[in-house]
Amino acid sequence: MNLKKTTWVLVMMVCLATLAYGKSTKLIVSWKNPEYSGTRFHRILVLGMSAKPGVRADFEDALSALITQAGVEAVPGNTILLRPEGTKLDLNYLKTQVSAFKIDAVIVSRLVKVDKNITYVPGTPYMPYPYYGSFYGYYGALYPVVYSPDYLREDTTVRVETNVYAVTSGEGQLVWTGTSDTFNPKSADKAISGLSKLIMKELQKAAIL
Repeated sequence: MNLKKTTWVLVMMVCLATLAYGKSTKLIVSWKNPEYSGTRFHRILVLGMSAKPGVRADFEDALSALITQAGVEAVPGNTILLRPEGTKLDLNYLKTQVSAFKIDAVIVSRLVKVDKNITYVPGTPYMPYPYYGSFYGYYGALYPVVYSPDYLREDTTVRVETNVYAVTSGEGQLVWTGTSDTFNPKSADKAISGLSKLIMKELQKAAIL
């Protein structure tokens, strides 16, 4: 096997490892209320529950943009609600805003937990393949990486719960709920993007949007 082909094999091995441990957002569990028979939503309020106002606003803006693209009017919570840090939630104020802006549904997502796990990965030698027919190709490609040393890998899982409520009457009826995990997000922006796309996909699949 020539150097180019040997290098290609190694690159594919790295790519497979990256896919196995790379970032991803997956739905863990979901439920749709079988008793809800309301009409299609026209104006949805998007709320994020986070201790960081910036992260909260970024999520509300990102999901609202996707919902709007799908043809439903979406209102980011940060545009109509005053929620200063450290202040107590005023439910009467929230109800007033929902009524004033003629909101008929609310999508609210909250951070449930962040898990960090440390995994010990023992070093492993690279084993020669029988089809490495060229000595110079084999030796030149693998000489720098004869052994992979031990290391510690830190994995982060971010769990988020998302609920959809119909709020045209009463205290708001639960229509759909789902819990998702995001594995090893590279940044808050990446996590928000993945979560927003997942929520959109699942709500469209459930015929809610």
